[in-house]
Amino acid sequence: MTTVFPKNVHLISTSRFINKGAGKACTFVNGYADFNLATHVGDDLSSVELNRKRLIQHYNLPSVPKYLEQTHSDICLDVSSAECLGDAVVTSDKNTICCVMTADCLPIFASNSNGTQVGVAHAGWQGVVNGVIESFVARFNQQELIVHFGPAISQDNFEVGQDVYDQFIAKEDSLAQAFILFNNKYKLNIYQAARIILNKLGVENISGGDQCTYVQKDKYFSYRRDGLKSGRMAHLIWMK
Repeated sequence: MTTVFPKNVHLISTSRFINKGAGKACTFVNGYADFNLATHVGDDLSSVELNRKRLIQHYNLPSVPKYLEQTHSDICLDVSSAECLGDAVVTSDKNTICCVMTADCLPIFASNSNGTQVGVAHAGWQGVVNGVIESFVARFNQQELIVHFGPAISQDNFEVGQDVYDQFIAKEDSLAQAFILFNNKYKLNIYQAARIILNKLGVENISGGDQCTYVQKDKYFSYRRDGLKSGRMAHLIWMK
């Protein structure tokens, strides 16, 4: 399904390389590549601050994004809040940028149908279990939402244990559909799990879900692939 956001709504998922689109050579020096945007992953802070300035310039952003301290919670904030601890953010203000960061977790972009409210959520498996999708959707004034899934890890590369499976099933029986049994463990389809929850909340207009951060090394950061020294992509949404 192709989701069309209102014309005044803009969304971006960054790459791990700022210059790849310009045809320049990409060198895998470390897991941070050259466009890590997170300050909490051990990268040189001066490099991260430079990248955040480059982000604004490269995409001609109308303002500085609101960066969250993400903890896999169910907390959804308004972008105007002085608080930064949360895993989803929404706004009804024009030219104000909502932002989350990921390196395998699922970014969920959303807009109401008339383009007067937008937001983005960070939905890893823990956030999904903790209810971040429900909290995110509940913050919208209009429930006719348009949703797009940004890049996340694919089911083929997302192996989890019995404990994770049990937490999903305790939350909602139908989430069993998002798992396949594999060598006494499970493989989780985080895209499908999110879709099941969104559908239950009445959200049907959903696109995306065809990327894999783990496999697409030349494009995305992946914590499962690169370990502790993995950078983070930024996922931005705003209204003109």
